[in-house]
Amino acid sequence: MDAIALATITVLAIFVGFEVVSKVSSTLHTPLMSGTNAIHGIVLVGAIIVAGQASDPWVLALALLAVVLATANLVGGFVVTDRMLEMFKGRRAADASKPTTPKGAAE
Repeated sequence: MDAIALATITVLAIFVGFEVVSKVSSTLHTPLMSGTNAIHGIVLVGAIIVAGQASDPWVLALALLAVVLATANLVGGFVVTDRMLEMFKGRRAADASKPTTPKGAAE
């Protein structure tokens, strides 16, 4: 595949990704983040495979850079998802511990 075809696929993937993510409601961002983390795990495996088969030093350097960036993106995505899930747990625990008073009861 030539460079123009690869650039065309990359640009189309950017547009499709932007359109898909912009249509997701804010309540579904956490499942979307988890799915994105899984996809980045696949990218990390691909980068490791390319780094293992590289014979040119430039290809090896780019593959190692891809491994580093994919790892940072993967770990960061899981950290953000975990933080978002902890925020939901905090709200439920705070609501459950709050005492409820029946309507019309004197305090």
